[in-house]
Amino acid sequence: MNIYQHFRPEEQEYIDQVLNWKNYVETHYTPKLTDFLDPREQHILKMLIGEHGEVKYKLFGGCSNVERKRALIFPDYLTSIDNNEFQISLFDVQYPTKFVTIEHRQVLGTLMSLGLKRGKFGDILTEYGKCQFFAAKEISDYIKSNVETIGRAGVKLSETDIENALPTSEIMMESDLTVSSLRLDTVISGIYHLSRQKSQLFIQQGLVKVNWTLIENPSFECGVGDMISVRGSGRAKILAIEGKTKKEKWRINVGKQK
Repeated sequence: MNIYQHFRPEEQEYIDQVLNWKNYVETHYTPKLTDFLDPREQHILKMLIGEHGEVKYKLFGGCSNVERKRALIFPDYLTSIDNNEFQISLFDVQYPTKFVTIEHRQVLGTLMSLGLKRGKFGDILTEYGKCQFFAAKEISDYIKSNVETIGRAGVKLSETDIENALPTSEIMMESDLTVSSLRLDTVISGIYHLSRQKSQLFIQQGLVKVNWTLIENPSFECGVGDMISVRGSGRAKILAIEGKTKKEKWRINVGKQK
């Protein structure tokens, strides 16, 4: 059986990586800790490793309801996995909240400017002027030594216990849509109430991601579970594809977050 046929062509490299991790655990009989994975990568890992083999997995991102999580892949003789084994640090970002606001994109931009992979960072948490982010413990000293400003604000970073993480809550408003096709430009037009021409322009300008991956092909076919983001317009998830109408249009159920 060709395992790649169940996934998209652009996911083949990641599939090979997961299979290599699984083989490493099988042959060395020792655990393997990954970087932070986005939800699509977690889904693929779950499917490839399965639930009933000699290799197991556990996911943890620092607290409940976070998107990005590290995976610990381990042989079945390990019956108890402690969250400390995921090697996750939580940073508090302290800054003059009376004079400046720090946004999610500014924090991410600063962290990415350090020259580290996105996989080294977990979720960024913001609430009522407070800001925190999760990171792989192996780079915590490097982060503390190299981050002094975020946006225009001078900041001080301090590590804190992950039990002190800000609460996370993602509210999505569900709606039913009818679209002429499952092409990305058509789906975006329906979700965000845009013209087809406008949605195509956003895609061509590099403003659209599907499952955290930049997509520049307007004819990319969307599927159930896809997370779509349009820069400046929020995110939406395709929760269900409910078949076609009598006029051969697709009925889809979408959750939209601002």
